[in-house]
Amino acid sequence: MTEATLVGLSEEDVYLFNQGSSYHSYRFMGAHPAVVNGMHGVRFAVWAPNAKEARVIGSFNSWDGSGHVMRQVGTTGVHALFIPYLTEGEVYKYELVKGDGTPIRKADPYAFHAERRPGTASIVTDLAGYAWNDSGWIRHKNSHTPYANPLLIYEAHAGSWKVKGKEIFYTYEELADELVPYVSELGYSHIELMPLAEHPLDQSWGYQVTGFYSATSRYGSPKGLMRFVDACHQHGLGVILDWVPGHFCKDDHGLRMFDGSPLYEGYDANRAELPLWGTLAFDFSRREVVSFLISNALYWMDLYHIDGLRVDAVANMLNLHMDKPPHMHTYNDIGGRDNLDALRFLKRLNEMVFHYYPDALMIAEDSSAWPAVTSPTYKGGLGFNFKWNMGWMNDMLRYMSLHPDERPHHHGLITFSLCYAFSENYVLPLSHDEVVHGKRSLLNKMPGSYEEKFAQLRLFYGYWMTHPGKKLLFMGGEWGQFDEWKDGDMLDWMLLDYDSHRDMLGYVRALNHEYRSLPSLWEKDAEPEGFQWIDVHNAQQSVISFIRRGRSSFSVVIANFSNRDYGDYRVGVPELGLYEIRIQSGNNAFCAPESKPPDGYRTEGASWHGYDQSISLHLPPYTFMLLAPREGDTF
Repeated sequence: MTEATLVGLSEEDVYLFNQGSSYHSYRFMGAHPAVVNGMHGVRFAVWAPNAKEARVIGSFNSWDGSGHVMRQVGTTGVHALFIPYLTEGEVYKYELVKGDGTPIRKADPYAFHAERRPGTASIVTDLAGYAWNDSGWIRHKNSHTPYANPLLIYEAHAGSWKVKGKEIFYTYEELADELVPYVSELGYSHIELMPLAEHPLDQSWGYQVTGFYSATSRYGSPKGLMRFVDACHQHGLGVILDWVPGHFCKDDHGLRMFDGSPLYEGYDANRAELPLWGTLAFDFSRREVVSFLISNALYWMDLYHIDGLRVDAVANMLNLHMDKPPHMHTYNDIGGRDNLDALRFLKRLNEMVFHYYPDALMIAEDSSAWPAVTSPTYKGGLGFNFKWNMGWMNDMLRYMSLHPDERPHHHGLITFSLCYAFSENYVLPLSHDEVVHGKRSLLNKMPGSYEEKFAQLRLFYGYWMTHPGKKLLFMGGEWGQFDEWKDGDMLDWMLLDYDSHRDMLGYVRALNHEYRSLPSLWEKDAEPEGFQWIDVHNAQQSVISFIRRGRSSFSVVIANFSNRDYGDYRVGVPELGLYEIRIQSGNNAFCAPESKPPDGYRTEGASWHGYDQSISLHLPPYTFMLLAPREGDTF
């Protein structure tokens, strides 16, 4: 009988883990309630190849591991032990003896639950047994490709959407009862949650992780998170999780120097250290690290039914020099700055995710110019299916912050994105990163008076919603949060007592539902045929107009970024007939359906913009208009 068999492990599982080919390693690593030789208990397994000895310590043995020494499985570096009579809820750590005989105490890298900070121990947790009720959502998801369907994402930070007091957070269940119906009613298709893996510091927002397999205990139990995801699915909402495979924090109980030597990080400190963030980069050349990370991605989809991952800091993973001073620069084996191990990892990650979950969303948060990020790996791409369009975001936020008198001189900021809009499958992000650290809220980026700020934000949202690409908006943006995001406090919900913010919420709700209802705005998001300029050159008046096309429908968009009123503005259109106003932002409150012109705009036989017919309309300052031909109504 082998060492693996003695503790209930499969030799094949451990072998594949060592080879970097174990993609469900959470099924045997960590702490698992089990039955071995007829006895109920918990089996522990940890990878610590450089430890002289590994022990399990916890409340059950008064934190003295001398009686619970783990057995190393051959030369695999995996230590394992079955302890009879232990049950779910036991608090534990691993005590690892370094080469010099010094013991160190570490949380379990594969722990499914952890103590709430400032506690650092792991908790034996059985994730089986939750009764899911999302089969209808899964069938829907399997039959709807994300490329040719609406993708409208509400990004939320669970610790500040709403709170009940200082560091008194809503639980996963309470968020299921309040956040989920709120987002669903506003018309979003997905919720994106900032990282929920266990992390010691609230102000890191979850991006500096100690427990990659532990849903943070700040908001409750793992089963509570399952209920939240289930509630989302029952409301027709997909769930995207921010995922951070590029680095980890240095807290003593975490992955740093895990068995007394660099293990999850590389031996070269210049490559491992990320000085800007104060964290350590994963060593993607270690096969066991690859097993750990790819398994983690699949874990969230397998056990929590997460629909997709927004992969953080892809550019940082790929570039060995990014955010590092020259004396820390390292080079790959062919003398370049590309992290070839990270490149191979990302490709393998996406291959495995789509192998097991073909309908998953894998979204790269990537600010680099790396080509073919959203192309399949067999075509030389990285294999993601979406990428954040950081160029569009930077250009548009810069443009919108300009005084209207300056905008004619920077017209290219609103038009240049169409030169590359179809080079990748893009998401247009208005994320938390743009409304924090002194950058001001989206509303407060707009120049001018209080009223002008609201008018321009409505205009901006309309252009964003009709520009090719999927959409993401950070919480609070839907009603015009005035102050920038404060991660230690909840959003300023009292602003909804004021008409301007209530009207903004109503406008965003209407805009969201119009987007979802018009296939022309999303059926051909990734195809050049889905977009056509009507007038791209009107820099003097700061007005643009264009057509969005679906498979069998089209819409017309006119956006006036100036503070001037154009009483008779003529726009060429491709077909005869009546063009209804689907939504108009207006200079004050948005134009509700009852205030629209009853017959819309009927075409006239005046050639304009290269078309044989055109419409004449009133275009107030800072106005966005979305028009669509009334079906069957032609001359």
